[in-house]
Amino acid sequence: MPDSIVRSLFLFLLCVVFPPTLRAENKPPPNIVLIISDDQAWTDFGFMGHPQIQTPHLDRFARESLLFRHAYVPSSLCCPSLAAVLTGKYPHQTKVTGNEPPRPPKVAAGQVYRDPGFLKQVHELNGFLTRHPRLPAELGKHGYLSFQTGKWWAGNFSTGGFTLGMSHGETERGGRHGDEGLVIGRKSMQPISDFMDRAIRQQQPFMVWYAPMLPHQPHDPPERLLQKYRDKTPSLHVAKYWAMCERFDETCGELLALLEQRKIADNTIVVFMVDNGWIQDPEQPRFRSDSKLSQYDGGLRIPLLIRWPGHIQPRQCDDPVSTLDIAPTLYQACGTPRPEGLPGIDLLDEQAVTHREAVFGECFLHNAVDIHKPELNLTYRWCVTREWKLILPNPTNVRQVNKPGRAIAPELYQIAVDPQEEHEVSGKHAPQVERLKGLIDHWWSGT
Repeated sequence: MPDSIVRSLFLFLLCVVFPPTLRAENKPPPNIVLIISDDQAWTDFGFMGHPQIQTPHLDRFARESLLFRHAYVPSSLCCPSLAAVLTGKYPHQTKVTGNEPPRPPKVAAGQVYRDPGFLKQVHELNGFLTRHPRLPAELGKHGYLSFQTGKWWAGNFSTGGFTLGMSHGETERGGRHGDEGLVIGRKSMQPISDFMDRAIRQQQPFMVWYAPMLPHQPHDPPERLLQKYRDKTPSLHVAKYWAMCERFDETCGELLALLEQRKIADNTIVVFMVDNGWIQDPEQPRFRSDSKLSQYDGGLRIPLLIRWPGHIQPRQCDDPVSTLDIAPTLYQACGTPRPEGLPGIDLLDEQAVTHREAVFGECFLHNAVDIHKPELNLTYRWCVTREWKLILPNPTNVRQVNKPGRAIAPELYQIAVDPQEEHEVSGKHAPQVERLKGLIDHWWSGT
């Protein structure tokens, strides 16, 4: 009997005895845990080489993961950054560009959440998310339970498509950027523990959104951690921030231990990212202007890690990637359909990562000029390749952003040799400026 006939008979019998649907059902889909640091620079981890900050739990996690050392958020502010992770789309596509709507004239900053017109726009802005596929909602169509904790700008957790959550979003009782969910990590990890147990009892795969307000201000570390760093810097503000970074790391260790204790770590994809960067001002309790909200890598660049034991080989990658790639990657890994219109790629596809020419992004005002017109809120567009980074300003708005000493003109940095963006070189490389500007304009018009 010819070999081809033998093979065909074998495959036929295999399908009869072990139908493909049964084989797939016998292998449970992976759980997902998304860890999102809040306001932390890409340099401020042991595994990224910081000489003082100790992050032993995340260091171990990095050794077990696919580590993208050159990842970017599409915007350097938390609300649009988090919305982009959920939807897999750029802020200008979802219209979630800033943290809040325009501040009403003649209303004090502390009183805006009592202004009816402002609150009406807050609710409208929150609703923009529901017009797009969201990762928890799409996974929910395939049996996943999902749980929101921590930082959250979109009102009630259900707006993000989560089945359960901690943030109620009711503005009349303090619902702004996470409300009751902000106790996670700072006071307790019990809500996540309880949720995991519930999902296990119900035999359902789950997704956890762990976005604690850490190391975010208030920088109020335990005294034991503050004393650890107090003599390592002359600035108390820096010491407090460094201590908060380690405080956050400790909570990550607690979270990862929950998976180990339940013996589900091997079937759980854990993703780590930061919502935006932060460079601590040593003279005052705030961030430096070249970090959060800015167009510089101090606000945009982050480390991105993905761990899935037995499926992802631990290694490091220095190709630029984006947090917009997280949603497509998880859809593919979970075997769920990828929604149309997502610009990101599957980060587990090495060829796709290597062949992409550039990563793009955009920065906007904290308070929108017009929530319906993203282009009116724009401050900068930018792109990053393996060697270069070009920044294009929107002169109308950048004058509102505190960038002392910076000209309102395109900026080019050879980040392959100048990762801190200390040397602006557009005058020496005009052809690169034109080439990258063409890429940005093509991206902007195409999305």
